[in-house]
Amino acid sequence: MTGKRYGFSFCGTLSSIVAFFIIVAVISAGEMTQSTAPLYFVQITDTHWGARDNFERTQKAVEQINSLPMPIKCVIHTGDITMEKMEDESVLEKGLKILKELKVPVYFVPGNHDISKSRLSETKEAYTKHFGSLVTEAEHDGVVFLMIYTEPLAKSFTLEEYSPLAELEAALKRAGKKPVIVFHHAPDADDFYNNVMHEGWKKETREKWKYILNSYNVKAVIAGHFHRDEHYWLGEVPVYVSSSIAGNFGRQGTFRIYEYKDGKLGYRTQYFQ
Repeated sequence: MTGKRYGFSFCGTLSSIVAFFIIVAVISAGEMTQSTAPLYFVQITDTHWGARDNFERTQKAVEQINSLPMPIKCVIHTGDITMEKMEDESVLEKGLKILKELKVPVYFVPGNHDISKSRLSETKEAYTKHFGSLVTEAEHDGVVFLMIYTEPLAKSFTLEEYSPLAELEAALKRAGKKPVIVFHHAPDADDFYNNVMHEGWKKETREKWKYILNSYNVKAVIAGHFHRDEHYWLGEVPVYVSSSIAGNFGRQGTFRIYEYKDGKLGYRTQYFQ
């Protein structure tokens, strides 16, 4: 019986194996060196200007933020800027004067105490006059920050010529493949306090919100309103809820420092010194 003879070179095989592992090591080293520098930003929420000692609390927050050792790119205020005082020029002037001391840009989202359901057109006009659009987009280090007014979803009312879900999807489409962090005021989740669960957004609205967020490159949703720290998930999207500047419910004044790196978001809660 005859057959083909197959040559075998141990040295050649060994060389191939060594070359393979060298290539793998080079690729791995390259991936490690491509790790991006952290992106830092701050969230403040529920300052409720015009009530109690909240101007003083805002001043403390500004002073502490300005003294932070990390390179903060911006500050986002996630709503309830005032306590039903959006049309009071003296309250806005005093509060904005404090925030102007910040060394970085500030972006805003209106809350339920800013644009009032009972005075929609008047309070909306006052908000846009002093704080800008109901939807704001900014970009820092390749990450898109999307600040969006969602109270019509939370409270189930209609605002003429404004659809939060349509605005959300349009903005996410504009972001393309870039990572996006979404900021709004009232979380969609049920609200647990006084040992009772209080219903949040309507189920159908929640499902639409969740579907849109999970259809794009949304890395996180950040909110306020609850005046306490909470965390949950909307599908694959984490939701971070921060406590407040204001002292409602006996809260100690707080703000949050977020760190975004390599597609992941973490935070540190800071209390007033």
